[in-house]
Formats: sequence, C-alpha cells, structure tokens
Amino acid sequence: MSEILSIDALKEQLGLKEKNPVIITGQECWHASESPYQMIYSAADGSPIASVQMATADKYEMAVETAQKAFETWKDIPAPKRGEIVRQIGESLRKHKEALGQLVSMEMGKIYQEGLGEVQEMIDICDFAVGLSRQLYGLTMQSERKHHRMYEQWHPLGIVGIISAFNFPVAVWSWNAMIAAVCGNVTIWKPSEKTPLTAIACMNIIKDVLVANELPEGVFSVVVGDREVGQLMAADKRIPLVSATGSTRMGKAVAETVSRRLGKSLLELGGNNAIIISRHANLQLAIPAVVFGSVGTCAQRCTSTRRLIIDDEIYDDFVEKLKSAYGSLQSRIGNPLDANTLIGPLIDKDAVEKMQKSLASVQEEGGQLIFGGEVLEGEAYTTGTYVVPALVEANNEYPTVQEETFAPILYLIKYSSIQQAVEIHNNVPQGLSSAIFTENMREAEYFLSHLGSDCGIANVNIGTSGAEIGGAFGGEKETGGGRESGSDSWKAYMRRQTNTINWSEELPLAQGIKFDF
Repeated sequence: MSEILSIDALKEQLGLKEKNPVIITGQECWHASESPYQMIYSAADGSPIASVQMATADKYEMAVETAQKAFETWKDIPAPKRGEIVRQIGESLRKHKEALGQLVSMEMGKIYQEGLGEVQEMIDICDFAVGLSRQLYGLTMQSERKHHRMYEQWHPLGIVGIISAFNFPVAVWSWNAMIAAVCGNVTIWKPSEKTPLTAIACMNIIKDVLVANELPEGVFSVVVGDREVGQLMAADKRIPLVSATGSTRMGKAVAETVSRRLGKSLLELGGNNAIIISRHANLQLAIPAVVFGSVGTCAQRCTSTRRLIIDDEIYDDFVEKLKSAYGSLQSRIGNPLDANTLIGPLIDKDAVEKMQKSLASVQEEGGQLIFGGEVLEGEAYTTGTYVVPALVEANNEYPTVQEETFAPILYLIKYSSIQQAVEIHNNVPQGLSSAIFTENMREAEYFLSHLGSDCGIANVNIGTSGAEIGGAFGGEKETGGGRESGSDSWKAYMRRQTNTINWSEELPLAQGIKFDF
C-alpha cells in the first residue's frame, strides 16, 4: 500500500486551500461576502478537511455564459484533437492517482483501494474516449431516388449539465464529461455538496491541461452548490442535456423539470440489485462475490447487492457460510485509510438513521434479523457512522424490501425453481444490476434471455457490483433508462442529423409523388 499523505500534503498536491473559493471553469471567483462557506469533514474520522464556497445563482449564470463562449471554440476543434486533450487529462490523472484516491477515501469514506479504483475508472474512461474520438460514426443509407446520396452525421449538443452523487464523487462525472468532451460538448458539473473537494481537485488538474493547450475557460466547469444549483440546471433551456445520478426521487424531479422544456435527460438512479444463488452454483465464487457486492463501499454503490435469492435446497447451508463470512469481517470495519480495513463508514448519520429505520420496518413486516445491524461505538468509531452489515431473512413483497436502502442490509429470500427466482428478482420497481451464480447452462441462458432478468446489467458467475469501462452502464424502470460510459452511449451526447444530397439535374420527390406546375 502506498504511503498515506497528510491532509496538508494532499492539499498541496491537488491545489486545495483551507478556504476554497467558488470555482467556475477553472477561474477562481472570490466573493466571500456574497457566498457562504461550507466546512467539509472527513467521513473517516469527522475531522475538518477544508471549507468550500457555495455558488449562488449569479455564479451559476457566470458559469453558463462562460461555457457558451467556450463551446464556440471547442466544437470547431476536430474530434481527434479533442481526444488528444482528453488523453493529456488522463495522463495528468495518472500522476495524481494516489493523492486523489486518498482524498476520495477521506472525503467519502470508501476504503483506499476503492478510492484508487475510482480514479482508475477516470483514467480508463479517458483512454476509451480517446479512441472514441476517431469513431463517431454515422451511416450511409440507400436512397430510393436516382443520383441521391443519403447519410447521417452527429453534431455536439452544446452544454451538458452533470449532477453527480456522493458515492462516486469523481468517476461517474468523468464517464459523462470525457465522452461529452470528445463529442464536442462543454460540461458544467454540480457535484454532491457532501463531496465537493474531490471535484475541485479534478478541476485543478484539468485547468493545467487547458492552460497548457491555450484553450478557453469553460470547456470543463464545476459549480459547487446546493439543490438550488441543480434546479437551475434542470430548468435551463441553454443546457440541452442534463445527466443526473442519484436517488429515484431526485431523478424524477430532474426529469420532470427537463421534460417540461423538452430537454433531454440521462438518468442513472436507484438499484435494488439481486443475485440468484442456484443449487448448481460454485460457492467458492459465489460467497466472495456476494460479500463484496453487499458490503463493499459500505453498500453505498448503486450496484450494491440488496437481495439474495437462494435455492431452497441449499438455503440453510449457504446462509451459514454467509454468516461465517460476515463474522470474519467485523474486525475489518474501520478507518478507510487503514490497510486492514475492508468496510468504511456510511456517509453521515442520516444514512445510519435510514438504515436503522429500514431494519425496524422490515422486522415489523415479518423479516428476521439474523446478523449484524449494530452501530459501532468506541474510540475508533467516534463519528457514529460505522455499522455492522446486516443479514435479514425476508419476503420479496415486504414494502421495505421493495425500496432501496443505501446501507449494508442484505435480504435473504428462498426460491424453488429458476422461473420463480426470476419472477422474484424482477418484482421490484428498480432495474439496474443483476446476477446469477450457476454452472447449469440452461439456467444461465434463461436468466440472460428475454424471459430472464429485466435489468440493464445481467451477469453470470460474477456479482452485481464492479462494472468495467467499455460496456454501457445503466438500468431500466425506476433506474431511469439512461446509459453511460461504454458501447454507443456517446450518442446521448450528440444530435443526429440525416442528410440527403441530390447530385442529379432533376428534382424527384420521395414516394414517387408528382407535383407538377
């Protein structure tokens, strides 16, 4: 494990200050008398890290105006040249990987290895976007009219607004921003007010690349603010696309506001992800996958495993193995920057309260808590946000099980046939990530077929959590339907245009229509 830096060393490497001003498009705007500062505390131990100035409506307006000007320059740069700028950003992120990974861990609370993994996702999406910059392909179609050529091409949208959540404070922004950039767009980022320092650090890294290439401010922007900034972005006609990651409740509000002005929204919202454990499963694979999926990042991933649907033939044996695995983790709960730690804290006490309410509710509905659920106390847990992951025997129809609780509660449910397992699996409002562990080919194919999982992501013999760059990420139903990151998700950041060129000396009409005069 790399040496853990002091907070002062982190600030120096990442260009952070004790009081970080409103940052718009790489330009620092000091207006302390107009905008309040918010102190940011470490999720690991509750210590103050630094304060951040919150943007007001007038600073948001400055960001949009600056981005509009930058778009005029940026869209005229050839896509492969835009890809070169993104390549340089990726190289700069590589240089700052350890410091930025530590800041992610300190500010958000995920363990250091996951903090490094999050920065690696940023690097990977930069690499993906560089290649994509030479592959923004259109199609050529055959015209029904003689001596006509018909094809389609793609153009940038303009400003893309990005609203990100605390649980992936930098990675999900980069999925959007780097692909949007090679497509010719500029971006304005509203990070979670719970994790703004990592956003400011990223903007400091990017600013140096833009300056070195004599590019205008406004290609990439960050506006740190509360819900008002997100509402301004959703309602702003100058922003044709708003990409929002977060709860279903938040996503519905954004979608309603954006659709009212006939804008576009790209939504990546809640998940209620399940793994089916077949009697034909390789348990040496299944147990580690379930444990990581259900407790990694203290279950604060949108792809975290929330439900475990277990074949009744192996249910008792599997649950005993799972309880044993969970028991071995209790000594590994602690400060996320400690190399021994596998489970860090929940983001704040509000998250702890929601977890406790869900545990109480599901037990009132008939569920049985068979392991964990306690809030840890003592010198090492002074923040009151460290919890023991919980196992609950439950019924899929319980109202609490139907909801997503952003905390480490794993619901255990029995099934007797693959058809019943899939029916249970699909019977929730969300549809993000899913998995089955089986070595039975028919079960695996059934799960992946149109008869099987209704999620945007369906895996066989790997868990629900840990998506790779390259595949489109997103889900169905109340997860929002958006797709980010890989595959052809770039099309969401562009507008399609169909072109027909007549190179004949006549003017034939489509469908053979005659209009002579």
